[in-house]
Amino acid sequence: MTLRAQDISWTRSGRLVLDGATLDPEPGSTVGLLGPNGSGKSSLLRLMAGLDRGDSGRITLDDTDIHTIRRRRLARRIALVGQHADTDLDLTVLDVVGLGRIPHRGLFGGDPTADAAAIDHALTATTLSHKASDPWHTLSGGERQRALIASALAQQPRELLLDEPTNHLDIAHQLEILALVRALPVTAILALHDLNLAAMFCDSLIVLHEGRVVATGTPADVLTEQLIAEVYRVSCRIEPTAEGHTSVRFLSPTPGPRSFA
Repeated sequence: MTLRAQDISWTRSGRLVLDGATLDPEPGSTVGLLGPNGSGKSSLLRLMAGLDRGDSGRITLDDTDIHTIRRRRLARRIALVGQHADTDLDLTVLDVVGLGRIPHRGLFGGDPTADAAAIDHALTATTLSHKASDPWHTLSGGERQRALIASALAQQPRELLLDEPTNHLDIAHQLEILALVRALPVTAILALHDLNLAAMFCDSLIVLHEGRVVATGTPADVLTEQLIAEVYRVSCRIEPTAEGHTSVRFLSPTPGPRSFA
């Protein structure tokens, strides 16, 4: 059992952002959520994290509607790393990562030993141990992104949702972060823009187009020249790599409107 979205529709400010979207990941798998800007990726992740409620459909965790689960219990299972985060508070990297331990603390505090171990593991995994004492406002965009991922890891979730986690990262850290996520014993759902990274690190892909799921399956099944032309309006060539992954080689924009039957 894990986190599922079933036939979700949601209208915001008079605009339909999700239209009957379903996401049913295999427990322990890494799922890539693809689609152009405005296709509904971030909205679906917010709903699956329990931060908003859709107009219709259900989000369930172990077959239980997430809106019937207490927030603290939900936060022990699900971690969301969003695209943007900032604060005017005088926090260090250690402080930010330590926020991930809040769901594990009760009225009389938590287990200091468990907290310290989880935080240390998260800092090490994201190669931020040497930055632990640095003020948040001195970090680069990429370092902030890694600190937010470290905070999520310190939360020790079983379901990890990441909204464009490779934004602001250089190529080496993109590969490191996605390899780390893939190796975690969690169900991971990642909104991604880079199709080649999605093909390298994801077990399955779901493509959203104007709020609807238009393709789902393995990277080899989903990433076709026709789908990429219709969804992204880009011509490409699909080629296998020596490692057995699907590789997308972009050629040129495709004229005309995007449309799906």
